[in-house]
Amino acid sequence: MKKPFNLLLACFCLLYLASCDKDVVETNAGYQALQPAQTDADAGTWTPLIVSSAADFSVPAPEPAASAAYQQELKELKALTANLTADQVRVIDYWKVGSVLRWNEIMRELVAKHNLPPYQNPDNTYPVPSAANPFAYPVFPFSNPPYAARAYAYVSAAQYDALVMAHHFKNEYKRAAPYQVDASIKTAVPKSDLAAYPSEDAVVAGASLEMMKLLFPADIAYLTKMAEEEKNYRLWSGANVRSDVAAGDSLGRWIARKVIQRAKSDGMGASVGTPELWTKLEDDCNARGETPWMSLETPKRPPMLPFFGNVKPLLFDREDVPALRPGPPPSATSEQMRKELDEVLSYTLHPTRERMRIVNFWADGVGTSTPPGHWNAIATEEFVKKQYSEVRWARNYALLNVALMDAAILCWNTKFYYFNARPCQLDPKIKTLTGVPNFPAYVSGHSTFSGAAAAVLGHLVPERANAFQAMAQEASDSRLYGGIHYRADCEEGLKAGKRVGDYAIARARTDGAD
Repeated sequence: MKKPFNLLLACFCLLYLASCDKDVVETNAGYQALQPAQTDADAGTWTPLIVSSAADFSVPAPEPAASAAYQQELKELKALTANLTADQVRVIDYWKVGSVLRWNEIMRELVAKHNLPPYQNPDNTYPVPSAANPFAYPVFPFSNPPYAARAYAYVSAAQYDALVMAHHFKNEYKRAAPYQVDASIKTAVPKSDLAAYPSEDAVVAGASLEMMKLLFPADIAYLTKMAEEEKNYRLWSGANVRSDVAAGDSLGRWIARKVIQRAKSDGMGASVGTPELWTKLEDDCNARGETPWMSLETPKRPPMLPFFGNVKPLLFDREDVPALRPGPPPSATSEQMRKELDEVLSYTLHPTRERMRIVNFWADGVGTSTPPGHWNAIATEEFVKKQYSEVRWARNYALLNVALMDAAILCWNTKFYYFNARPCQLDPKIKTLTGVPNFPAYVSGHSTFSGAAAAVLGHLVPERANAFQAMAQEASDSRLYGGIHYRADCEEGLKAGKRVGDYAIARARTDGAD
């Protein structure tokens, strides 16, 4: 990294620290109120991702509609909905487009906020974010692509499992919505035929809050505020009584704790490694007669999560990863590598307007929601068109994001297994058009993420399958055009990602929702 860029990065860091206490900006993005084309009332029979069964959760039966307690709740609801303030209307308008959609947006915004590599210490070492002291510099987390992929996956899995369990209890207790019990209650959101207890929004709010407190501990105040707003919106809009919300919130938090148990034992804590282990990766590459990757920043930055490839996947066993890993890249001294280097050099010396558009559109670097977040944004725009139920929104995001997490695991396992050099390291004439990521080249992360995402989205929205494949190809090509990957990195990355996506598709075909 050149010194002027170090100064620029320092400025970014100062701006970032100055903005840490600011809320993420809320937007409505032109979305309409959620009114599902089908309710998916049978979702209580769908297969969860992580939790085992409803027997693990003690959700008590609600009070009967004729009880004094429930009648008092209806009375409270009428008072709450009678004279809404402008701020309450704003909250209703924000959340009524869909709970799962909104939390996905919040996730992407927080990932972007925290996607900033730490600046160096005066002694030319780099500080490491600490979850034990999340407000100290560098603020925890550094939400780089592997961290982000895992975060999206666990939040989505918790939301999906929570909604499946919520549907189970809805079908068990069959409590009618308050506006069905008392026709005088006016609602500010579309009505639903689903049972009201426990509240879908509240179960998602509870699960999301607990998961994101773990993943983004410096933002707990903001996350708590959003969860409280969401639960209140169900009351202010006349959609749920307080006991519906309380039951959903408790159930969501219970589900999240189960998911957190899994997350805390998946091996993420060992993904950074030690200097001795980093050296061994380099020595192993040298022993194979290849040119090892090295950080091209000044001072040299430690590799990004070099042992993330050992994290426990969600779709297959950890022991399956070596079999899924692509074969070796072209040798650094081979004629094939020379051809690939010449191709990269040609692209960087002769950029076109269209290729630069592709490079910039798919860059997804510092300060963005990362490649997994980009694919979540693409998915959101497609899902909105389908008028999905909350539980189907959650299921679809879960399939996408567990595939993206496992794609990150396979990709990082491959990168640090082969530890091969970037094109500009082998040929100094290559000047990249979009920075140089701080990890080995083979295989391309963008390509692996995109191969997985396109496969899953093509299954979920089959009429758009060709369009998703074209997007994945463009995302992959962007890394070749930008001079940071060889053709082999991109082609093998797409194939590896598709292999992971196929696991998610196999699960989708047997989870009871297709």
